[in-house]
Amino acid sequence: MRISIINGPNLNLLGKRETSIYGSMSFEEFLPSLKKKFPHIQISYFQSNIEGELISELQRVGFDADGIVLNPAGYTHTSVAIGDAIAGIKAPVVEVHISNVHAREDFRKLSHVSAKAAGSIFGLGLKGYELAIEYLISNK
Repeated sequence: MRISIINGPNLNLLGKRETSIYGSMSFEEFLPSLKKKFPHIQISYFQSNIEGELISELQRVGFDADGIVLNPAGYTHTSVAIGDAIAGIKAPVVEVHISNVHAREDFRKLSHVSAKAAGSIFGLGLKGYELAIEYLISNK
């Protein structure tokens, strides 16, 4: 089984940026623990701060991967195009947000991704990625 994790803008700064919200661990430090927990799953990882690159990656893996874990970060609230890309691919997508976006600023309550995703996980920190993978495995 192949699962792709795609992270959006500013998630390259995990562990450095707003640690009271996002924690003190970088995604690169976290990723090996996911791979260890799911040794039978081929997990790929991609991060970009650029909307078009995220769309290209969704399209690239969206017909071959068995599932996608997507944290579109700030593009969640602004990118109709990312939502359209999800609607156009075959692989199920689970939307993940480290923080509880519904407990934050009002503009963060709008998601152009949620309606196109198989499901959404908010506010559980990095644990959300693990739960998303478990969901994709159990629903294959």
